This record gives sequence, C-alpha cells and structure tokens, in this order.
Amino acid sequence: MSAGHTETAHGHPHAHGHDGHDVPHGTYRQYMTGFVLAVILTAIPFFVVMTRVIPSPGYTAAIVLICGVAQILVHMIFFLHMTPKAEDGWLLLSTIFTIVLVVITLVGSLWVVFHLNRNMMPGMQELHQEAGPAVAG
Repeated sequence: MSAGHTETAHGHPHAHGHDGHDVPHGTYRQYMTGFVLAVILTAIPFFVVMTRVIPSPGYTAAIVLICGVAQILVHMIFFLHMTPKAEDGWLLLSTIFTIVLVVITLVGSLWVVFHLNRNMMPGMQELHQEAGPAVAG
C-alpha cells in the first residue's frame, strides 16, 4: 500500500480520503492538453500587445478579453474538472450562476459609471465651452 492510500475494513483502497465519493481526476494527457492550451492562450495576447500587429486598441482589447475568457474555461475544464459529470452537474450549475452574477454586476457598474459621467452636471461642459481657454487656465 503506497503513501496517501488507506484501506477500509472491506479491503478496498481509497485514494486521498475521498470516502467513496466519485471525484473526477484528469489523466496526464488531459493535464498536458490544458497546459498547452493555457500557454497558447497566454502567448496570443502577449504577442498581439507586444508586436502591435493590430493598430486598433479596441480590437487588441477584444482579443485579450476573448483569450482571457477562453483561458478561464480551459482552467475550469482541464484543471478544476468542472464538467456536467462532476457532482451531478451542480458544481457547473453553481459556477455558471456565479459567472452570470459577476457579469451582471460588472456590466451594471460600468453602465452606471458611464451614465453618471455623462449626465453629472451637464451645464458645466457648456460653461467651459462658452468661456473658452481663459477660464480653463
């Protein structure tokens, strides 16, 4: 019997003290696939930002964000084993619910900040435009 394995009264080995729960474990191939995908999804945005192959900052930011989201999914699937099979799908369902709440919070916060910036004291912008550079200095 190797270290980390215990044997029950029935003689069945249990690994890592999971007490019989069916916990998904990845294979070497799955971990290597996840590692390679994570490296690629890190290298792409790094290359795009450092070489400036795309002149538009908006498109560059979109590529970085898309690769970031893809990398989150790679980590969740290949390293955290969050699949529909894990814990009868409840782990994946709770993760999706959390992601939805985070997206709603972020989008709502950005929307509020953008509109507050745009609508706070609208008369001040007109005052600076009418007065010209003498008031600004």
